[in-house]
Amino acid sequence: MNAKPPQPLPPTSSSSSNSNSFPLTHTLYLHWASPPPSSSTAITTTSKSWRSFLVHTAANHTSPTGLSLTAAATEPANSLDQTLLALLRQRKTEDAWIAYTQCTHLPSPTCLSRLVSQLSYLNTQVGLTRAQSIITRLRHERQLHRLDANSLGLLAVAAAKAGHTLYATSIVKSMLRSGYLPHVKAWSAVVSRLAASGDDGPTEALKLFTSVTRRVRRFADPTIVADSRPDTAAYNAVLNACANLGDTKMFLQLFDEMPEFSAEPDVLTYNVMIKLCARADRKDLLVFVLERILEKRIPLCMTTLHSLVAAYVGFGDMQKAENMVQAMREGRRDLCRILREDSSQEDGDEDGNRDGHGDVFTKLLPNSIESGNSEPPLLPKVYAPNSRIYTTLMKGYMMSGRVTDTVRMLEAMRRQDDSASHPDHVTYTTVVSAMVKAGLMDRARQVLAEMTRIGVPANRITYNILLKGYCEQLKIDKAKELLRDMADDSGIEPDVVSYNILIDGCILVDDSAGALAFFNEMRAKGIAPTKISYTTLMKAFALSGQPKLANKVFDEMLNDARVKVDLVAWNMLVEGYCRLGLLEAAKKIIERMKENGFYPNVATYGSLANAIALARKPGDALLLWNEVKERCRAKKEGENCDSSPTPPPLKPDEGLLDTLADICVRAAFFRKALEIVACMEEYGIPPNKTKYTRIYVEMHSRMFTSKHASKARQDRRIERKRAAEAFKFWLGLPNSYYGSEWRLEPIDGDQDASEF
Repeated sequence: MNAKPPQPLPPTSSSSSNSNSFPLTHTLYLHWASPPPSSSTAITTTSKSWRSFLVHTAANHTSPTGLSLTAAATEPANSLDQTLLALLRQRKTEDAWIAYTQCTHLPSPTCLSRLVSQLSYLNTQVGLTRAQSIITRLRHERQLHRLDANSLGLLAVAAAKAGHTLYATSIVKSMLRSGYLPHVKAWSAVVSRLAASGDDGPTEALKLFTSVTRRVRRFADPTIVADSRPDTAAYNAVLNACANLGDTKMFLQLFDEMPEFSAEPDVLTYNVMIKLCARADRKDLLVFVLERILEKRIPLCMTTLHSLVAAYVGFGDMQKAENMVQAMREGRRDLCRILREDSSQEDGDEDGNRDGHGDVFTKLLPNSIESGNSEPPLLPKVYAPNSRIYTTLMKGYMMSGRVTDTVRMLEAMRRQDDSASHPDHVTYTTVVSAMVKAGLMDRARQVLAEMTRIGVPANRITYNILLKGYCEQLKIDKAKELLRDMADDSGIEPDVVSYNILIDGCILVDDSAGALAFFNEMRAKGIAPTKISYTTLMKAFALSGQPKLANKVFDEMLNDARVKVDLVAWNMLVEGYCRLGLLEAAKKIIERMKENGFYPNVATYGSLANAIALARKPGDALLLWNEVKERCRAKKEGENCDSSPTPPPLKPDEGLLDTLADICVRAAFFRKALEIVACMEEYGIPPNKTKYTRIYVEMHSRMFTSKHASKARQDRRIERKRAAEAFKFWLGLPNSYYGSEWRLEPIDGDQDASEF
């Protein structure tokens, strides 16, 4: 594929011009060249292990007229097809690709499917690019029906492994819409990638899993869809999505469905359950997951024990993590008994967490109910801690700021007799991270030098940690020097994370030009920007007072099909205009945001409130407060916003409410000020009475002292005066309401008019 070189910003250019980019948002529409014999007829594929089935009935479906060939053109076309097919059968994929590029016509469906399959099976970037170019050509010529389910499934797996999760998802969804049922290995690989990705990936994983299983259930004969039915690996992938979301009820529902498809829980299933317990804040149940594995006689693996140590470290319970590792070092098998110690006190501490989750975990871990009446099971054998477990314990020390203990653990690992416990590059990287977190950059560089000396090569992650340390200390020159050493001395090229760190470092030193230079350098090297890249660069322009450039970066992000714009990006764009007090421009961005299905959150409203204060437009503050109040009321009333088109509920923070109250007090909108401070107290936010008192005394102490105003004007001031007196009562200033409640209820028909 010919690719245009990426153009620097500004001016903006579409990132889709990069050679790495693919049309991830395009939908693949598959059409039948001829109607299948029946909805249960199997497709003949290039691999017996990847049998797939047509499950789409296409009655009265005629062949496309574009497939008709003249007699003169048929013979050379057949000859080229035979040559291409012979190369493919000999697994000469490179020669087959060259032959395909020289074809002036579309090869036969068999050749196309086999070529896409073999290119995808290579699991290389070049192979994936070539396979996707065939998809692009077929889509443009409306000939995607020439590919079989096997080739599309392999392409989905290759795209998922390469990190092109959106593209892989679109392939599987299009197969489902067009009547193909992908092999379980294909669609479960995509579910697995979605479950582990950020943003709404886990939610999309659940949706995709549900779509496939719903289709599978439509067939009474299970043999028809045998290769598409979910297996244990597929359930583990979707259960991981539930664990990442903290959705205990859906986890239980899917766990209970496993017997329906003869999918038996394995050790990985329970490893995911450990993660679920951690997400649900149920430290007390971790030991019972281990006991459940032992009771069901599922072969235990080191990953389970590592997951337990990591969970305790994540809870900040270093004592329990240390006890567990020490027991393993001593060769003890009564690990469950050790972890049960002090469980009675932990149960008392966790009572509040049982609300909403207790019934779910009772069904998932029935052994936890009567644990007091049974002896903890023993491990089937002795498990000595390996380098992963030691390193995880070191990470706990690092997060606790215990640099000395981190170094002592490294020394202890060096003295271990078992080579599996010796420190590796991950261990040394953890030590480097601990030094960087403590601000000890010189010592961190010494550890890096030691890694080189003893033959444990540092990787890109090690260098990225050091880069971040220099940037946090505002030593950008040192970071640039390390970037050169990284490539010259170690032969490690920076990745998108490296550049994101450097862009963020430029922001810390207020160097938006440097941030832009790194962004363009990254793209010039063919490194695709991520969402963080775009939003970080937008932040640079927003903080430097260049909202128009931030808008250009945002447009570039919208045009990049590999990146999904989220609320953070919208908020960064709003912030850029709000910092300069460009209120109308910010409001237009917010309206555009709503049109794209994004609702403002607390950060959005906070930026807008600051812009209102800067622009000195208190009337807009009243409109904003009314909107915030409605969103807060939705939360209080417990509205189900998932099934409603109304905006989701909102929990305001101190910054937003304080800014709105400040504006209202300065503008003498005392009724609204009282509403806002009441809201602050309702959410446990202490209002700044000292500040509001100072504002009132400086601006409004002589507000109603004139005795020469006309009777009509005095009547119009009555309600405002009542609100002012109530606000003075709340402040503790002299007022006429010492004996009354400070909250002033609105008078019907006169709630807002009195403020203007």
